[in-house]
Amino acid sequence: MTFCRVEHLRGWAKAAVIAAITLAAPSAYAAADLGYAVIPTTIIYPGETISSAQLQEVEVTNPNLQGDYAKTIGQVDGMISKRTLLPGQSISISALREPYTVTRGSSIRLIFTVGPMAISAAGSPLEDGMTGQLVRVRNMDSGVIVSGTVLANGTIHVAAK
Repeated sequence: MTFCRVEHLRGWAKAAVIAAITLAAPSAYAAADLGYAVIPTTIIYPGETISSAQLQEVEVTNPNLQGDYAKTIGQVDGMISKRTLLPGQSISISALREPYTVTRGSSIRLIFTVGPMAISAAGSPLEDGMTGQLVRVRNMDSGVIVSGTVLANGTIHVAAK
């Protein structure tokens, strides 16, 4: 038969209670609810259009992860990568851009409006452009180079000088 002193028993009981509380309590990281981050499942190269099949949402467990990282697949799907994105690493929003609405050398429609009058002509952008961006365009009929704002439907609205 083994005997032990009461002081030692109290120390073991305290240690057992502390261990039980520590194991039963949720971790500090889970309690913080850090949310989700989007990571690629394959290597995505610069200039490549990102599809949802290449992405995965994972729970953030690193409390030091800060910045402008993507939190949902919807933020990244259809965007263009500016740099190489590696599998398992969070995707920075600054590493993405919107796709171009008009591309250099393509055939587009130029629109010039003055009051109720609208004039349209065929044109060719001299640079890639996103919606709302000012780009230079060559009028295919006259050869004159003008500047205009890219519209969402792929036309370019030319402003009067």
